[in-house]
Amino acid sequence: MPCELSGIEVQAYFDGELDAVAAANFERHLQSCPACAAALASENALRQTLAASQLYQRAPATLRQKVRSQIPASFPAPAPKLQMWRWVALAAGLLLAVLLGREIFGFLRGQSEATSLSAAALDAHLRSLQPGHLTDVLSTDQHTVKPWFDGKIDFAPSVRDFANDGFPLLGGRLDVIAGRTAAVLVYGRRKHVVNVFVLKSQANAASIDSGERQGYHWISWQQDGFNYIAVSDAAAPDLQELRALFLRE
Repeated sequence: MPCELSGIEVQAYFDGELDAVAAANFERHLQSCPACAAALASENALRQTLAASQLYQRAPATLRQKVRSQIPASFPAPAPKLQMWRWVALAAGLLLAVLLGREIFGFLRGQSEATSLSAAALDAHLRSLQPGHLTDVLSTDQHTVKPWFDGKIDFAPSVRDFANDGFPLLGGRLDVIAGRTAAVLVYGRRKHVVNVFVLKSQANAASIDSGERQGYHWISWQQDGFNYIAVSDAAAPDLQELRALFLRE
């Protein structure tokens, strides 16, 4: 029987994108899931096949010599001044390419980190649904939940109750996602649970990210020097509404 983890979860583990806790959980899952074990073995076999295929071939030495022998006849040597300006233009082009490459790499890195963080938050949300893991402090009073975090983490998350807007505060807890400590605010939404992960902002983090996997939705944003990631099996518009409530305060 196919396993719901044999797609994205196997690929994330194979590419080394899971955090330590999620990787350990998946390795335990592999021991009792033939479908995921077979999918992982298939990925490894494909990598080994590509590595051994020797798809790259060097040009014969005779061809390289023939091409080099025709270059002087087709392209006369430039005058000294013209040659100097060509070197200046080449250096300027290389400098521009390096600067653009740094900007593009920074943007892509931020996108990749945001996606990885959201995936880790989804894993943490699923773990929290196990009995006894949802809250460390169970309270609907924001003035009880906020002081509970004091001394346990090196930042003070803003704790708010949105019961009048359909998102009652249920409590809070500490969690670790992608190797980073997060304060988690737990809210209700009708019969659904919403985990809001709060972390210190990092450079290059994408401002807004959202997605869906296996019926679970997430949305992330930056606010007041923190990264927020809301995860739930509630509908995506519900999470957008909760994000708007945080940004409104």
